[in-house]
Order: sequence, then structure tokens, then C-alpha cells
Amino acid sequence: MNFAVLQFPASNCDQDAVHAIRVLGHKSRYVWHKEKSLSDADAVIVPGGFSYGDYLRCGAIARFSPVMQAVQQFAANGGLVLGICNGFQILCEAGLLPGALIRNRSLQFRCELVYLKTLTTDSPFSNLAPPGELLRIPVAHGEGCYFADEATLAKLKAKRQILWLYCNDRGEATQSAAPNGSLWNIAGICNERRNVGALMPHPERACETLLGSADGRLIFESMVRALEMRTEAQAA
Repeated sequence: MNFAVLQFPASNCDQDAVHAIRVLGHKSRYVWHKEKSLSDADAVIVPGGFSYGDYLRCGAIARFSPVMQAVQQFAANGGLVLGICNGFQILCEAGLLPGALIRNRSLQFRCELVYLKTLTTDSPFSNLAPPGELLRIPVAHGEGCYFADEATLAKLKAKRQILWLYCNDRGEATQSAAPNGSLWNIAGICNERRNVGALMPHPERACETLLGSADGRLIFESMVRALEMRTEAQAA
């Protein structure tokens, strides 16, 4: 499978994302923000970092980059798009995902390992998550508090679009388990069509045991599995 990893000025997790995909044995390449085509990409990763220095709002300028027009079209055609940290912020700013990411409730930058509970395996980003098994993945952000109005939250719940919750090591979604104060402890979501997803934690930093956790592999492996199933269905 071919993964396109976007690069914006001040992206700083793009190399980690490329490495994570290659660790899984698949192809990955950088796509500069001025590009207008994703070429032969099977999936797109919008990585973490501080695109355009986080001026105005996190992701607010990156959403107007030429490459995002290609991402919009790619997603409209059913392509898989995963946003990580700043990528989550960009996808919300671009209208590809509902809600917004605002300043952490503590007003502090949080960099630590967190536990995630997978709420649904009915998505291309979580289909291989073992039932009941928690993921241990790092976070690193200052504006990761997920916020949406009540109607949006209710729709996310009804459509099972909430993919991951912050929880403690017992799987309890307590208020203290969310490092940023996200509403409902939301750590990651997907769109209603389920082909665009995002999370604030960094799975690309948890793909090898050498890094302290390989739990992040499940998210990328889920995407690969979804792509394989799509290819098999098209060939049938």
C-alpha cells in the first residue's frame, strides 16, 4: 500500500509517520503542502507538528494549502485520511471532521503517555483493536481539548463516530484521564462516512517496542486491512 504523508512548514512528525509505515512493510512518501496532487496514494496521513507556526489557530492556515484541495477530493472519493495531533486540528478546520480542538483546560502543554479505550471497531482505523484491550500511546500538545456543541456530540455518539476515549489504566474514562479536558474524554473520531479519522495521541510514536509501546501499530494495521478488504471487494 502507498501512504502519502503531508508536509507543511513546521510539520515535525512527518518523518515519524513515514518511518512507522515503513516499519509495517508498506510504502510511504512525503507530499509537500504546495503540491496539487496525491498521485497514486492509497491513504493519506496528515501529521502532527505546528503547521505555519500555529498562527491564527492551530491548522487554520494549513487548511488553505493547495494540497488540502487534493485531500478534500480524495476524501470525497472515499479515500482513507488519518489526522494525527495537528492533523486532527487541520481536518477540523477544513470541515472534514466536526468540532474543534481548543487550548488544554490546564493551559499547559502536555507530553506524556496516555491510555485509550477503543469504543468501536467499526472503522478503517480501529478494525483490528482487540475488544477490551487498552492502547498506551503518547500525547504532545497544547491545544488538544476536543470541543463541539451538544447536537454534534449527540450525533457522534448516535452514529458511533467516537473511536477512542482517554481512560485510566483500568479502562475508566475519568476526568483526570484526559490530559487536555476534552469533552466526553474524546481522543479521536471519524466522519459519518467513516473514511476520515483523527486522534490527538501519536500512534506513529508507538510502533516499536524500543519506543516503550507498539500499540500504535494497530491503527495503521487497521488502515492496511481496510485497504486490503477494499481491493479484494473490487476484484470480486
